[in-house]
Amino acid sequence: MARCEQGYLCDVCGQDVAEITDSDLYLRYVLGEVPPEELHRQRERHIRCNPALAQFIISDEFSPAVCSGAFAKDQLDADYVRQQETRVSRAWRRLQELPELGLSIVEYPLPEVIEEWRTAQGGPARLD
Repeated sequence: MARCEQGYLCDVCGQDVAEITDSDLYLRYVLGEVPPEELHRQRERHIRCNPALAQFIISDEFSPAVCSGAFAKDQLDADYVRQQETRVSRAWRRLQELPELGLSIVEYPLPEVIEEWRTAQGGPARLD
């Protein structure tokens, strides 16, 4: 099968990342950790295949992810953990809503991320 027919394969488990709602790449994009011009260059993986990030998602619709080692929540500063849980959970909820919102890709990130990118560009210029 041609690569373009395979979809986006997870860099960790090798399985298809079939839905944007399961995409670690797009979660990191919504968070502002991946700039728009890098989306096509970054490797894809499932959210659960990145437990260092997934552990911060707090939602009844997402069973808790466990990360072990130096990056486990229980090894990190409690204030930092609370901030990350708030930020990543909010971004994850937005990611879950994206298929229904009808937004352009430059509108996917959290509003403060879009504003930060605009400010970095020197004004209200479009990100696309």
